[in-house]
Amino acid sequence: MKVNGAIETLEKDQTLYDYLTLRNFDLTKIAVECNGNIVPKAEYKNVILKEEDTLEIVRFVGGG
Repeated sequence: MKVNGAIETLEKDQTLYDYLTLRNFDLTKIAVECNGNIVPKAEYKNVILKEEDTLEIVRFVGGG
């Protein structure tokens, strides 16, 4: 699987939600695109990741 341009290996079947929480992402401060489509937060637990998937994870930061 490709995540933000880097290749990662999935060790087992997992949902997008599991992937993100295991890596300590703050789900309130990110947006995720999977294979070119924005994934609504309500769907994170329904998306099963596959080795051929491409994820883009964007973190929101404050500043001024």
